[in-house]
Amino acid sequence: MSIFVDENTKVIVQGLTGNQGRFHGLRNRDYGTKVVAGVTPGKAGTDVDGIPVYDSVKEAAAATGATASFIVVPPRFAADAIIEAAAAGISFVVCITEFIPAKDEAMVASVLRRNYPGTRLLGPNCPGIISPGRCNIGITSGDIALPGGPVGIVSRSGTLTYQALYELSQKGVGQTTCVGIGGDPVPGTNFIDCLAAFEADPETKAVLMIGEIGGEEEEKAAAFIKEHITKPVVAYVAGVTAPPGRKMGHAGAIVSGGHGTAQGKMDALREAGVVVAVNPTEAGDRMVEIVERL
Repeated sequence: MSIFVDENTKVIVQGLTGNQGRFHGLRNRDYGTKVVAGVTPGKAGTDVDGIPVYDSVKEAAAATGATASFIVVPPRFAADAIIEAAAAGISFVVCITEFIPAKDEAMVASVLRRNYPGTRLLGPNCPGIISPGRCNIGITSGDIALPGGPVGIVSRSGTLTYQALYELSQKGVGQTTCVGIGGDPVPGTNFIDCLAAFEADPETKAVLMIGEIGGEEEEKAAAFIKEHITKPVVAYVAGVTAPPGRKMGHAGAIVSGGHGTAQGKMDALREAGVVVAVNPTEAGDRMVEIVERL
């Protein structure tokens, strides 16, 4: 099995007619993902390489039966696009858009919790999700993923998501699902959501978790792992040498007031029984050792 998406997931691309939407939407389709429609207001009746385009998500979902949406729109339109998808009954929304104002992210999170609890948002500012050989929604290259499991991956870092996939695939260790949750301050899906889903997935036998400085998500995950996760977890936390008060890469990766340090996160994870690696390659090596013992 996989988590959140599989080979039967039908996907709408909001922004399919734009350069980025077309590029990534067609790559997802060529990977085997069921990309069934695009949405761009004012362009209904056109198509992108055979994929029909509709004016609204509601129309596209009604015509195709889609349950997932891939949002590739500029920051100023992203909040409305997410809420439009939720209002249309889409249950899984992937938003890769970067530089969305924090107030917009907070508003979206509040609206989804209050009005659309059946919609899961992945992102924003994330690489998306891939269940190798089954479904790819986002910007992750399918070439570096290996189907078959038994490892699930969840990562705050985009680039290290790709490295984790590559490291495991090069060692012959497949993945059930790889989820890039993004590093913005208000993520739609967090570590705990993914850890719980991997724990419930019978095909996932171990979890590789990639964290980074800033916030308290890794500490919360450590507490959850200690109480609820029975499967082995390997973790790497990026940003050991990051100076306090300096943003590293994106809005969520900042150490402030002595909180959110890589060392503090590593200590919390280690105390929860997680195997903590000092670099991504070691994380892959430790996971290989665990898989060989399964």
